[in-house]
Amino acid sequence: MTGAVPAAGDVPGPRNREGIPAMHPLISPAQLQERLAAPDLVVLDATMALPGETFDPARCFAQAHIPGARRFDIELFSDPDSPLPHMIPTQARFEHLARGLGLSDGAHVVFYDQGNAASAARGWWLAGLFGLDRVQVLDGGLPAWQRAGGPVEQGEEGPAAAGGFRAAPRFARVSGLGDMRAHVGRGDRLILDARAQARFAGTAAEPRPGLASGHMPGARNLPFGTLLDANRAFLPPAALRDRFAHVGVTDGRPVVTTCGSGVSAAVLSLGLAICGRTGDSLYDGSWAEWGSTPGAPVETGEGTSP
Repeated sequence: MTGAVPAAGDVPGPRNREGIPAMHPLISPAQLQERLAAPDLVVLDATMALPGETFDPARCFAQAHIPGARRFDIELFSDPDSPLPHMIPTQARFEHLARGLGLSDGAHVVFYDQGNAASAARGWWLAGLFGLDRVQVLDGGLPAWQRAGGPVEQGEEGPAAAGGFRAAPRFARVSGLGDMRAHVGRGDRLILDARAQARFAGTAAEPRPGLASGHMPGARNLPFGTLLDANRAFLPPAALRDRFAHVGVTDGRPVVTTCGSGVSAAVLSLGLAICGRTGDSLYDGSWAEWGSTPGAPVETGEGTSP
């Protein structure tokens, strides 16, 4: 489904390979605690540092993680041969690494991070891209888990029994440079940019050197943090619908989300999924690619109004 953001319950949600309605994208701390001992559950800590953040994700994991969780290293689950950051890995690489974490086709996978929401959303998006259906994000991450009294462990993760996951990619969910050139030229997709307003407008330099400042022509700015509350949990669906409607997600066009390197864009993608949308995509190269491509058109200022 594309088009106007639906009200909760207006439309059926996404369906998996067997046509069964997929899980809601979010799981609460209380819901996760109820399932923590389930044999099909795989909890993955996808914590990574965004530009401007300086913590060590591995050290954070060793200090506190949900019992039984394993690290989902986004740098590892990327293309090592790409000059761009965090680009999607090959099908074979994702499948191999996912099996190493114990994933099988029927696994119930819950991603969380230690506070920025973006890295858990990127893990959720990657898992869905490669064919996993029962995937959720812990709303509010590890801080919400701890506030709810959830137990934590310390130390390194233990060995996992290899899983039998078989990837079934859905590459319509990802857009590349050629796609974006076409979308900018035709105006057939609503481009939502998750970066901070100053970076979008071109009044603040990009954190990665050598990139142009500004945004793609026709893009609209929706900083990913505007979908989250003060505790970095997602806003209620009605508020999410209002945020999306304010930037024009009402006109029937599919949406493509973008950001600096394809990570925080996944927060917008997750928000759209919470609102019941399917058929949208994420620009994997994002500004790291567009802003470094000679001849790619760039605009500055506040961008297009809805």
